[in-house]
Amino acid sequence: MAEEIVQTVFLKLWEKKETIRINTSLKAYLFKTVYYDSLNHLKHEKVKMKHWEHTHYDLTQGSAQETGEPLIGQEKELQQRLDQALNQLPEKCRLVFQLSRFEELKYKEIADRLNISIKTVEAHMGKALKTLRVELAEFLPLLLLFLTTL
Repeated sequence: MAEEIVQTVFLKLWEKKETIRINTSLKAYLFKTVYYDSLNHLKHEKVKMKHWEHTHYDLTQGSAQETGEPLIGQEKELQQRLDQALNQLPEKCRLVFQLSRFEELKYKEIADRLNISIKTVEAHMGKALKTLRVELAEFLPLLLLFLTTL
């Protein structure tokens, strides 16, 4: 993550090279910018963790108590929506996704088994993940909880 923050700082510096005015040394400017971007990243991670904890609580205790809908009912609905979303995928794309996620095969193994290139496997996975992300967006907190408890 540190490398990514530094890279982002350099990218911002490059993008703003025409308008930026540095009154101190470039080294000092870069150190301060990386420092503040790192702090912002840590704050963002804290917010994400609080959101995750809140969602986790809602899904495990709050939702079941407030709405009377047990978590198992939500899991069944998620499974149904996942099945529907998978059925929307083209056959080859669905097969690649299932081999990767359910049979836990590596891309190279999938490519060998289906006699396709690794790039084709990557393309199918990208398409599948994009489709599932859109179709299952409302279930993301439940899905994260479900996947972390496996």
